[in-house]
Amino acid sequence: MAVLTTPAGIAIDAADVLRRRRGADVTGAVFKWLLIGATVFATAFLAVLLAVMIVDGWDVLSGNLWYFLTHGFSQRSAGEAGIWQGIIGSLQVALVTGVFAVPTGVATAIYLVEYAQDSRFARIVELNIRNLAGVPSIVYGLLGLAVFVKALQDFTQGKSVIAGGMTLAAMVLPIIVITSVEALKAVPSSLREAAYGVGATKWEVLSRQVLPAALSTILTGTVLALARALGEAAPLILVGAATGFLSFGDANMLETFTGPYTALPVQIFNFARLPGADWGVNAAAASVVILVLVLLVNGLAIYLRNRFEKQW
Repeated sequence: MAVLTTPAGIAIDAADVLRRRRGADVTGAVFKWLLIGATVFATAFLAVLLAVMIVDGWDVLSGNLWYFLTHGFSQRSAGEAGIWQGIIGSLQVALVTGVFAVPTGVATAIYLVEYAQDSRFARIVELNIRNLAGVPSIVYGLLGLAVFVKALQDFTQGKSVIAGGMTLAAMVLPIIVITSVEALKAVPSSLREAAYGVGATKWEVLSRQVLPAALSTILTGTVLALARALGEAAPLILVGAATGFLSFGDANMLETFTGPYTALPVQIFNFARLPGADWGVNAAAASVVILVLVLLVNGLAIYLRNRFEKQW
Protein backbone atom coordinates (compact mmCIF):
# COMPACT_ATOMS: atom_id res chain seq x y z
CA MET A 1 0.00 0.00 0.00
CA ALA A 2 1.38 3.43 -0.98
CA VAL A 3 2.14 5.91 1.78
CA LEU A 4 0.77 9.41 1.31
CA THR A 5 3.50 12.09 1.58
CA THR A 6 2.39 15.34 3.17
CA PRO A 7 4.24 18.64 3.75
CA ALA A 8 4.16 17.97 7.50
CA GLY A 9 5.78 14.57 6.97
CA ILE A 10 8.49 16.09 4.80
CA ALA A 11 9.20 18.69 7.48
CA ILE A 12 9.49 16.00 10.19
CA ASP A 13 11.88 13.96 8.04
CA ALA A 14 14.00 17.04 7.34
CA ALA A 15 14.13 17.85 11.06
CA ASP A 16 15.28 14.29 11.80
CA VAL A 17 18.06 14.59 9.23
CA LEU A 18 19.22 17.88 10.73
CA ARG A 19 19.21 16.42 14.23
CA ARG A 20 21.40 13.57 13.05
CA ARG A 21 23.90 16.03 11.58
CA ARG A 22 25.59 16.91 14.87
CA GLY A 23 28.23 19.01 13.14
CA ALA A 24 25.62 21.38 11.73
CA ASP A 25 23.98 21.66 15.15
CA VAL A 26 27.29 22.47 16.84
CA THR A 27 28.15 25.11 14.25
CA GLY A 28 24.72 26.71 14.57
CA ALA A 29 24.90 26.70 18.38
CA VAL A 30 28.35 28.29 18.36
CA PHE A 31 27.20 31.00 15.95
CA LYS A 32 24.10 31.63 18.07
CA TRP A 33 26.15 32.10 21.26
CA LEU A 34 28.61 34.35 19.44
CA LEU A 35 25.71 36.59 18.44
CA ILE A 36 24.35 36.58 21.98
CA GLY A 37 27.80 37.42 23.32
CA ALA A 38 28.21 40.31 20.89
CA THR A 39 24.79 41.66 21.87
CA VAL A 40 25.55 41.39 25.59
CA PHE A 41 28.92 43.10 25.10
CA ALA A 42 27.38 45.99 23.16
CA THR A 43 24.61 46.40 25.74
CA ALA A 44 27.08 46.30 28.62
CA PHE A 45 29.31 48.86 26.91
CA LEU A 46 26.33 51.19 26.46
CA ALA A 47 25.30 50.70 30.09
CA VAL A 48 28.82 51.49 31.34
CA LEU A 49 29.00 54.57 29.11
CA LEU A 50 25.63 55.79 30.36
CA ALA A 51 26.61 55.14 34.00
CA VAL A 52 29.89 57.06 33.62
CA MET A 53 28.09 60.02 32.05
CA ILE A 54 25.44 60.03 34.79
CA VAL A 55 28.09 59.96 37.53
CA ASP A 56 30.14 62.73 35.89
CA GLY A 57 27.10 64.92 35.24
CA TRP A 58 25.22 64.14 38.46
CA ASP A 59 25.58 67.67 39.89
CA VAL A 60 23.59 69.08 36.96
CA LEU A 61 21.21 66.13 36.53
CA SER A 62 20.20 66.05 40.20
CA GLY A 63 20.00 69.71 41.12
CA ASN A 64 19.80 71.89 38.03
CA LEU A 65 18.25 69.74 35.29
CA TRP A 66 15.20 71.86 34.48
CA TYR A 67 17.26 75.04 34.17
CA PHE A 68 19.83 73.15 32.10
CA LEU A 69 17.15 71.93 29.67
CA THR A 70 15.28 75.23 29.30
CA HIS A 71 18.03 77.84 28.98
CA GLY A 72 20.46 78.72 26.23
CA PHE A 73 24.23 78.71 26.17
CA SER A 74 26.15 81.19 28.29
CA GLN A 75 29.92 81.69 28.34
CA ARG A 76 29.91 83.60 31.63
CA SER A 77 29.75 80.51 33.82
CA ALA A 78 28.95 76.82 33.54
CA GLY A 79 26.13 77.18 36.07
CA GLU A 80 24.25 79.59 33.77
CA ALA A 81 24.67 77.51 30.61
CA GLY A 82 21.87 75.41 29.17
CA ILE A 83 21.16 73.27 26.12
CA TRP A 84 17.73 74.47 25.00
CA GLN A 85 19.02 75.93 21.74
CA GLY A 86 20.92 72.71 21.05
CA ILE A 87 17.79 70.58 21.54
CA ILE A 88 15.75 72.83 19.25
CA GLY A 89 18.52 72.87 16.64
CA SER A 90 18.89 69.07 16.71
CA LEU A 91 15.15 68.58 16.22
CA GLN A 92 15.12 71.09 13.35
CA VAL A 93 18.10 69.44 11.66
CA ALA A 94 16.51 65.99 12.12
CA LEU A 95 13.29 67.29 10.54
CA VAL A 96 15.10 68.67 7.49
CA THR A 97 17.14 65.47 7.23
CA GLY A 98 13.99 63.36 7.21
CA VAL A 99 12.25 65.55 4.64
CA PHE A 100 15.11 65.22 2.15
CA ALA A 101 16.42 61.73 2.92
CA VAL A 102 13.36 59.54 3.50
CA PRO A 103 11.38 60.12 0.26
CA THR A 104 14.55 60.05 -1.84
CA GLY A 105 15.89 56.90 -0.17
CA VAL A 106 12.65 54.93 -0.36
CA ALA A 107 12.00 56.02 -3.96
CA THR A 108 15.53 54.95 -4.95
CA ALA A 109 15.02 51.55 -3.33
CA ILE A 110 11.69 51.08 -5.10
CA TYR A 111 13.28 51.85 -8.45
CA LEU A 112 16.22 49.50 -7.88
CA VAL A 113 14.09 46.56 -6.73
CA GLU A 114 10.81 46.93 -8.61
CA TYR A 115 11.75 48.65 -11.87
CA ALA A 116 15.47 48.30 -12.59
CA GLN A 117 15.38 44.80 -11.05
CA ASP A 118 18.58 42.79 -11.70
CA SER A 119 20.06 44.94 -14.45
CA ARG A 120 23.75 45.82 -14.61
CA PHE A 121 22.93 49.46 -13.96
CA ALA A 122 21.03 48.57 -10.79
CA ARG A 123 23.90 46.41 -9.52
CA ILE A 124 26.44 49.21 -10.11
CA VAL A 125 24.23 51.79 -8.38
CA GLU A 126 23.58 49.49 -5.41
CA LEU A 127 27.29 48.71 -5.07
CA ASN A 128 28.18 52.39 -5.00
CA ILE A 129 25.45 53.12 -2.46
CA ARG A 130 26.84 50.40 -0.17
CA ASN A 131 30.31 51.93 -0.51
CA LEU A 132 28.95 55.37 0.37
CA ALA A 133 27.46 53.97 3.57
CA GLY A 134 31.00 53.45 4.88
CA VAL A 135 32.33 56.94 4.11
CA PRO A 136 33.36 58.87 7.28
CA SER A 137 30.98 61.60 8.38
CA ILE A 138 33.69 64.28 8.12
CA VAL A 139 33.75 63.70 4.35
CA TYR A 140 30.05 64.47 4.17
CA GLY A 141 30.76 67.63 6.16
CA LEU A 142 33.22 68.75 3.49
CA LEU A 143 30.65 67.88 0.81
CA GLY A 144 28.02 69.93 2.62
CA LEU A 145 30.37 72.91 2.94
CA ALA A 146 31.19 72.88 -0.77
CA VAL A 147 27.71 72.10 -2.13
CA PHE A 148 24.98 73.09 0.32
CA VAL A 149 26.66 76.06 2.01
CA LYS A 150 28.48 77.62 -0.96
CA ALA A 151 27.15 76.29 -4.27
CA LEU A 152 23.48 76.30 -3.18
CA GLN A 153 23.70 79.38 -0.99
CA ASP A 154 20.68 81.03 -2.62
CA PHE A 155 18.51 78.08 -1.57
CA THR A 156 19.99 77.18 1.83
CA GLN A 157 20.92 80.73 2.91
CA GLY A 158 24.46 79.59 3.64
CA LYS A 159 25.24 78.30 7.13
CA SER A 160 21.72 77.37 8.17
CA VAL A 161 19.60 74.51 9.48
CA ILE A 162 18.66 73.66 5.89
CA ALA A 163 22.31 73.24 4.89
CA GLY A 164 23.01 71.15 7.99
CA GLY A 165 19.96 68.98 7.43
CA MET A 166 20.79 68.40 3.77
CA THR A 167 24.35 67.43 4.71
CA LEU A 168 23.11 64.84 7.20
CA ALA A 169 20.52 63.69 4.65
CA ALA A 170 23.34 62.91 2.22
CA MET A 171 25.10 61.02 5.01
CA VAL A 172 22.15 58.79 6.04
CA LEU A 173 20.70 58.39 2.54
CA PRO A 174 22.77 55.26 1.72
CA ILE A 175 21.61 53.60 4.97
CA ILE A 176 17.96 54.29 4.16
CA VAL A 177 18.38 53.01 0.60
CA ILE A 178 20.12 49.79 1.72
CA THR A 179 17.53 49.10 4.43
CA SER A 180 14.64 49.75 2.06
CA VAL A 181 16.17 47.58 -0.69
CA GLU A 182 16.56 44.65 1.71
CA ALA A 183 13.03 45.15 3.02
CA LEU A 184 11.55 45.10 -0.50
CA LYS A 185 13.61 42.08 -1.52
CA ALA A 186 12.35 40.22 1.55
CA VAL A 187 8.74 40.44 0.35
CA PRO A 188 7.87 37.01 -1.16
CA SER A 189 7.58 36.99 -4.95
CA SER A 190 4.43 34.88 -4.57
CA LEU A 191 2.70 37.95 -3.11
CA ARG A 192 3.42 39.91 -6.26
CA GLU A 193 2.43 37.03 -8.53
CA ALA A 194 -0.87 36.55 -6.70
CA ALA A 195 -1.70 40.24 -7.10
CA TYR A 196 -0.81 40.18 -10.80
CA GLY A 197 -2.92 37.05 -11.16
CA VAL A 198 -6.09 38.88 -10.16
CA GLY A 199 -5.40 41.68 -12.64
CA ALA A 200 -3.63 44.29 -10.49
CA THR A 201 -1.41 46.85 -12.18
CA LYS A 202 2.25 47.43 -11.31
CA TRP A 203 1.43 50.43 -9.13
CA GLU A 204 -1.43 48.64 -7.37
CA VAL A 205 0.85 45.69 -6.54
CA LEU A 206 3.52 48.04 -5.26
CA SER A 207 1.31 50.40 -3.24
CA ARG A 208 -1.19 47.90 -1.83
CA GLN A 209 0.86 44.75 -1.35
CA VAL A 210 4.62 45.20 -1.48
CA LEU A 211 5.05 48.48 0.41
CA PRO A 212 2.67 47.58 3.27
CA ALA A 213 4.52 44.27 3.71
CA ALA A 214 7.93 46.00 3.82
CA LEU A 215 6.83 49.12 5.70
CA SER A 216 7.82 47.99 9.20
CA THR A 217 11.41 47.23 8.17
CA ILE A 218 11.68 50.44 6.13
CA LEU A 219 10.44 52.52 9.07
CA THR A 220 12.85 50.81 11.45
CA GLY A 221 15.86 51.50 9.22
CA THR A 222 14.74 55.06 8.58
CA VAL A 223 14.27 55.93 12.24
CA LEU A 224 17.61 54.37 13.18
CA ALA A 225 19.32 56.36 10.42
CA LEU A 226 17.78 59.57 11.78
CA ALA A 227 18.95 58.57 15.27
CA ARG A 228 22.49 58.38 13.91
CA ALA A 229 22.10 61.84 12.41
CA LEU A 230 21.05 63.20 15.83
CA GLY A 231 24.44 62.31 17.27
CA GLU A 232 26.70 63.73 14.56
CA ALA A 233 28.78 66.78 15.39
CA ALA A 234 31.65 66.92 12.87
CA PRO A 235 29.54 67.54 9.71
CA LEU A 236 27.52 70.24 11.45
CA ILE A 237 30.61 72.06 12.68
CA LEU A 238 31.96 72.12 9.13
CA VAL A 239 28.73 73.50 7.68
CA GLY A 240 28.50 76.31 10.22
CA ALA A 241 26.75 75.21 13.41
CA ALA A 242 27.54 77.72 16.15
CA THR A 243 30.05 76.53 18.75
CA GLY A 244 29.69 79.55 21.00
CA PHE A 245 27.04 82.04 22.08
CA LEU A 246 23.95 82.02 19.88
CA SER A 247 21.00 84.40 19.93
CA PHE A 248 17.86 84.00 17.83
CA GLY A 249 16.84 87.61 18.47
CA ASP A 250 13.26 88.29 17.39
CA ALA A 251 13.23 85.48 14.80
CA ASN A 252 10.25 83.16 14.85
CA MET A 253 10.53 79.40 14.55
CA LEU A 254 10.35 79.38 10.72
CA GLU A 255 13.00 82.09 10.41
CA THR A 256 15.44 80.08 12.54
CA PHE A 257 15.66 77.50 9.73
CA THR A 258 17.58 80.00 7.59
CA GLY A 259 19.59 81.73 10.31
CA PRO A 260 22.37 80.83 12.75
CA TYR A 261 21.84 77.55 14.60
CA THR A 262 23.49 75.00 16.81
CA ALA A 263 22.84 71.36 17.76
CA LEU A 264 23.17 69.25 20.86
CA PRO A 265 26.31 67.33 19.73
CA VAL A 266 27.97 70.65 18.85
CA GLN A 267 27.16 72.04 22.29
CA ILE A 268 28.64 68.94 23.92
CA PHE A 269 31.81 69.55 21.91
CA ASN A 270 31.80 73.16 23.03
CA PHE A 271 31.36 72.25 26.71
CA ALA A 272 34.16 69.67 26.52
CA ARG A 273 36.72 72.04 25.04
CA LEU A 274 36.20 74.81 27.60
CA PRO A 275 38.61 74.79 30.58
CA GLY A 276 37.33 73.94 34.04
CA ALA A 277 35.69 70.96 35.74
CA ASP A 278 32.23 72.62 35.73
CA TRP A 279 32.15 72.65 31.94
CA GLY A 280 33.04 68.95 31.94
CA VAL A 281 30.03 68.31 34.19
CA ASN A 282 27.83 70.14 31.65
CA ALA A 283 29.28 68.04 28.82
CA ALA A 284 28.52 64.83 30.70
CA ALA A 285 24.96 65.94 31.51
CA ALA A 286 24.32 66.94 27.90
CA SER A 287 25.71 63.56 26.78
CA VAL A 288 23.15 61.83 29.00
CA VAL A 289 20.39 63.92 27.42
CA ILE A 290 21.42 63.03 23.87
CA LEU A 291 21.79 59.35 24.80
CA VAL A 292 18.26 59.39 26.20
CA LEU A 293 17.00 61.06 23.00
CA VAL A 294 18.69 58.43 20.84
CA LEU A 295 17.31 55.60 23.00
CA LEU A 296 13.83 57.11 22.71
CA VAL A 297 14.18 57.24 18.93
CA ASN A 298 15.33 53.60 18.91
CA GLY A 299 12.34 52.70 21.08
CA LEU A 300 10.09 54.47 18.58
CA ALA A 301 11.61 52.35 15.82
CA ILE A 302 10.85 49.14 17.73
CA TYR A 303 7.29 50.30 18.45
CA LEU A 304 6.60 51.18 14.82
CA ARG A 305 8.04 47.88 13.60
CA ASN A 306 5.92 45.82 15.98
CA ARG A 307 2.80 47.82 15.27
CA PHE A 308 3.00 47.53 11.49
CA GLU A 309 4.00 43.86 11.67
CA LYS A 310 0.84 43.14 13.70
CA GLN A 311 -1.32 45.15 11.32
CA TRP A 312 0.10 43.31 8.33
